[in-house]
Amino acid sequence: MLQFLLRRFSQSILLVIAMAIVVFFGVYALGNPIDLLVNPEAPTAEYDAAVKRLGLDLPLYEQFFRFLSNAIQGDFGNSFIHGTSATELIFQKMPATFELAFSVIIMAVVVGVPLGMIAGFNHDNAIGRTIMSGSIFGFSLPNFWIGMLLILLFAVKLGWLPSIGRGDTVEIFGIPFSFLTLDGLKHMILPVMTMALYKMSIIIRLTRAGVMEVMEQDYIKYAYAKGLKKNRIIFVHVLKNILIPVVTVVGLEFGNVLAFAVVTESVFSWPGMGKLLIDSILLMDRPVVVAYLMIVVVIFIVINLIVDILYAALDPRIRLTTK
Repeated sequence: MLQFLLRRFSQSILLVIAMAIVVFFGVYALGNPIDLLVNPEAPTAEYDAAVKRLGLDLPLYEQFFRFLSNAIQGDFGNSFIHGTSATELIFQKMPATFELAFSVIIMAVVVGVPLGMIAGFNHDNAIGRTIMSGSIFGFSLPNFWIGMLLILLFAVKLGWLPSIGRGDTVEIFGIPFSFLTLDGLKHMILPVMTMALYKMSIIIRLTRAGVMEVMEQDYIKYAYAKGLKKNRIIFVHVLKNILIPVVTVVGLEFGNVLAFAVVTESVFSWPGMGKLLIDSILLMDRPVVVAYLMIVVVIFIVINLIVDILYAALDPRIRLTTK
């Protein structure tokens, strides 16, 4: 186990360095933020002062090594627009995105796994076919369209739910949470539904396929032959054996929600990392964009490591030391 963790950690370090090179040169090779920050009619001295203040007068390779040495300390520089630490800006917006992501995954699992199991046990009748037909919508409809449709229906036409913002929050240890207030919960419903539909559809189809495969195994037939109760067979033997692929998808999709909630956060004006990224790209705020991308890379790596460890907990046949 220790050998596996050390190997994965060293691989992760190399991956982070490789991504740092790609992200830095990819972002810094695009455009000139000074054109947005300084009045075009400003004197040359003011323009040159802004370039020097932001460190853009240095050769690109020197900017990269400065960036790399600071990044090791968690310092990605100051935002060109806000004048504060880019890392602090990301962390200020992170709780909103994490709250949204956790809510999306919980909803997708709580709804998707039971529906997938029902569809698997009833794959040859109308119930199973109806569930699978409904899951097609999750794959077919783009998030931004679903979001706008939900806003039109529940916010504009019916007036039941708010369409923008995060609503009232309650702070715990200095971290604001929306789900602890009724107004915050109302603001969460539409963005969570928008993103959860696709994740739910994936889990439904994956769970259904797993149930159909497991039900054909000899140990399930033996369990029925022994006279075990159906509930025990379903929740102990079937559910446990279909969880491995589900855990994989849930882990990866959680990372995807964190990284790619940009569209949904923009549609609903949700004050998370995604909206901050869009604003920073439009204003060419390079330190914030680079900090966001690097933090997301680290999040993905940590999630993948957690998923690998959960494999061993769910299936003892998986030998972490042999990977």
